[in-house]
Amino acid sequence: MKIFSFSPFGYEGSLVSIEVDLRRGIPAVDIVGLADGAVKESRERMQAAIRNSGFDFPQERVLISLSPADLKKEGAGFDLPVALGVLAANAALKEDKNFISEPILVMGELELSGKIRPVKGVHAAVSTAASSGILRCIVPSLNAEEAKEIRGMMVYGADSLENAFRAISDTSFFESKSSSQNQSSKEIPEGCVEVNGVLFPQVNPGYEFADLKGQQELIRGLQIAAAGGHNLLAMGAPGCGKTMAIQKFPAINPVLTLEEAQSVTRIWSLAGLIKPSESLIRIPPFRIPHQTASVEGLCGGGPNCRPGEISLAHNGVLFLDEAAEFRTSVLQMLRVPLESGNITLSRAGRSTCYPANFQLMMAVNPCPCGNYGSKTKICLCSAKSVDMYWKKFSAPLLDRVDLRIFVENDSSKERTENLCCTEKIREGIAIAVKKQRERQGLKNSELLPQEISRFCKLNSSSKEILDNAIERYGFSPRAISSILKTSRTIADIDDQENINDEHVKEAIKYRKLCTNLTPEL
Repeated sequence: MKIFSFSPFGYEGSLVSIEVDLRRGIPAVDIVGLADGAVKESRERMQAAIRNSGFDFPQERVLISLSPADLKKEGAGFDLPVALGVLAANAALKEDKNFISEPILVMGELELSGKIRPVKGVHAAVSTAASSGILRCIVPSLNAEEAKEIRGMMVYGADSLENAFRAISDTSFFESKSSSQNQSSKEIPEGCVEVNGVLFPQVNPGYEFADLKGQQELIRGLQIAAAGGHNLLAMGAPGCGKTMAIQKFPAINPVLTLEEAQSVTRIWSLAGLIKPSESLIRIPPFRIPHQTASVEGLCGGGPNCRPGEISLAHNGVLFLDEAAEFRTSVLQMLRVPLESGNITLSRAGRSTCYPANFQLMMAVNPCPCGNYGSKTKICLCSAKSVDMYWKKFSAPLLDRVDLRIFVENDSSKERTENLCCTEKIREGIAIAVKKQRERQGLKNSELLPQEISRFCKLNSSSKEILDNAIERYGFSPRAISSILKTSRTIADIDDQENINDEHVKEAIKYRKLCTNLTPEL
């Protein structure tokens, strides 16, 4: 039997082999292999747990090797594998027990009583082990459901050192997802509802769009954003409701597919954000970092290259409320991840690449006082102050935002219950999402240039409308591609195979707002 554990670093991490040698000498425990303080302290926890579990600790000198030797080992997750390695070596010395011949992954933190505490990174560890051919694992009982989400993995959720030691000699302790209550990909997960073949989260209190007043254009923009995965910027005076509307966006964002959920679950597992009751994250993340967030807070970092906000928002939404209050360096850092869908971090001679395929949404005031462009209020800001305010948003960053919406502060309008209730909004999104999954498997916002020419063809009149808009507003090539992709999404919502004039006009309307920062354009 070969025991492995897992050392997290970045998105990938590394498997660590646990070897134990018992030899003559003064009784002591030595750990080699570049272990940090938490791993070295496992010697004391391990000895107490072994004795309190009813086992005899070896009287020989114990040498524990963690390999590869040049990889730094951190965390308390090595407690259980080290303890099982010592017990297995002691039993083998006495020749009184037979163990499983297959390699096995073990993770868990030990209490002095011998009970096992949950650890973070189990999903990442088990998926890494499975890709290396290790198909058995012992993890804390609270992490068992998380581990079973890896296909083909035989899992035992141990609650004590005593039970874990029994499991390494008996294959009947292990079970896979297929032998437990398996959830078919066609079944509706708990907390979700199906609309036209597409899953959505249940509408919780506070997420009903019918409660909004006079924001039909913003709600329509949010529907297009959810249907095609487009980035969105909502600009309006303070208190007009743009933040409240965007915070309702999770109610209309489709549930992740099983493939999308695996990468999201891995990232959240490494960050230690998975709850014990969760096994696979199917609800798209919706992250709202504070305006004081640093570059490292958004892109990730630290000694172990922990994920930042943009990676935690992978396959979900990153919402920057009061976006102009963020540091300029933070805003400009978003440009590369928005384009590539991932981010590479380098620390201490090592590098890791996190997926960061997020949907960016921003809420911003049009000027420092918030009244620029309003039909009912007067802006008191100078031209220079407005210019300095918007210099934080560089042209390359704004060029990557497909939908730009000016939200007018008009509370006199009635509620949008009849036209924009959440259920009605979902129907159009479901039609569009289903079409995209059947057509190319990607969201429209992710279409490549060759796919745009294939799926976003325009008729002669639509092409003339677009050409006139290009001449009038000076759209860049990226903006033109954005308009075509948005037009394709609008056509999908309307269940149309071909893009018509109205689809192109609406896409241009949502694109042109920030050309010179006035809502009348």
